[in-house]
Amino acid sequence: MNQTTTLPPPVPAPAPRRTPGGAGSPTVVAHRGASGHRPEHTLEAYRTAIRMGADAVELDLVPTVDGALIVRHESELSRTTDIGARPDLAHLRRTRPLGAAPRSGWFSEDLTLAQVRTLTARERMPELRPGNTVHDGREGVPTLDEALATIHAEGVRAGRRVGVLLELKEPARFAARGLAVEGPLLAALARHGLDDADAPVAVLSFEEMVLRRLALRTRVPLVRLLDVGDDAGAAALEEIASYAGGVGVHQDLVVPRARSGRARPSVLVRDAHRRGLGVHAWTLRAENRFLAREHRRGPHPGGLGDVAGAAGALLAAGVDGLITDHPDLVLPAVRARA
Repeated sequence: MNQTTTLPPPVPAPAPRRTPGGAGSPTVVAHRGASGHRPEHTLEAYRTAIRMGADAVELDLVPTVDGALIVRHESELSRTTDIGARPDLAHLRRTRPLGAAPRSGWFSEDLTLAQVRTLTARERMPELRPGNTVHDGREGVPTLDEALATIHAEGVRAGRRVGVLLELKEPARFAARGLAVEGPLLAALARHGLDDADAPVAVLSFEEMVLRRLALRTRVPLVRLLDVGDDAGAAALEEIASYAGGVGVHQDLVVPRARSGRARPSVLVRDAHRRGLGVHAWTLRAENRFLAREHRRGPHPGGLGDVAGAAGALLAAGVDGLITDHPDLVLPAVRARA
C-alpha cells in the first residue's frame, strides 16, 4: 500500500458489524490477553484484560499430537514455556517448518496434552517486558476449553458479555499431519454455546481455504487476516467478502508508516466498508520498538510511547476494532473518540 495523498473521510461501515465485542464499534480486543502486563496466553492475562475493560480477547490455537486444542501464539513452545529446561522432554526436540524458515525446538504437534499440562508459561519478550517475568512459572498452558470458560466467568463477574477472537495458526500444515483443527474447534464452540451467528465469537485465519471450509459448516463470523505485503486491494476485498464478514489487518496497511513527516491513511478501510467487511487493526503495543517514529517517546526500545496517539490515527481512519497488548492504554483513546 503506497497511498500517501489526502483521502476523503472513510465511508461508514454498514450495520450490523459482524464482529464480537461491546455493544458498539470500535471494539478493543486484548491480544493474547493483557500481554503487556502478564505473560501472553495465560488465564491471568485474560482476566486482567477483562478487568481493564477489554471488549474481547484474542486467542491463538494450535493442536497437540492427540488432537487437543491449546492456546499458544505458535506451535513452537520454547519461547513461552519452560520446556527447554525439561530434560525428560529433550528427546522431543525437532526441526520443523514454521513460517518462512525451519525452526528448531519443541512443537505442540509432537506432545500429548498430558505432556503439555506439565509445562509452565513464561514471558515471551523478557528484554522488553522484564516486569512480566515475575509471573513466570505461575501458570500452565491453557486449553481452548479452559480459556473459554475463564473468559465467560470473568465476563459474568464484570456483568457484561466478553467477545472472543479465535485465530487458527497454520491450519493447512496441521491438516497435512492429520491434525485438522476445524472439527475440534466447532465441537468446543458447541460445548460453550458459541456456535451461532449471534455468539460473541469470530474465527480468524491468514489462510483462505480453512475459512471457506468453515463457511460451509458454521454461522459463526469469519475474519481473514492480512499482513503487510498481502493483497488488500479492492478486488481482493471483494473476494474475501464472498466467504468472510471482516478482515483483520496489520496496522501499517491502514496507516502506512511515512519515511518523513506524519503517515496518512490508506483507502483500505473505505474499500472494506463498501463491501460490508469490518476492519480490525493489529497489533498495537505500547513499547517504542513497535511504534511509528512520531509516536515514540525516549530512546529506549522498551520505553512506553504514545500508543494512544497510534490508536487515534487508526480510529480516525475508520477501523471497527483495535487489537492490542495494552487495552488499558488504548481504551481511553477509543472512549475519547466516542
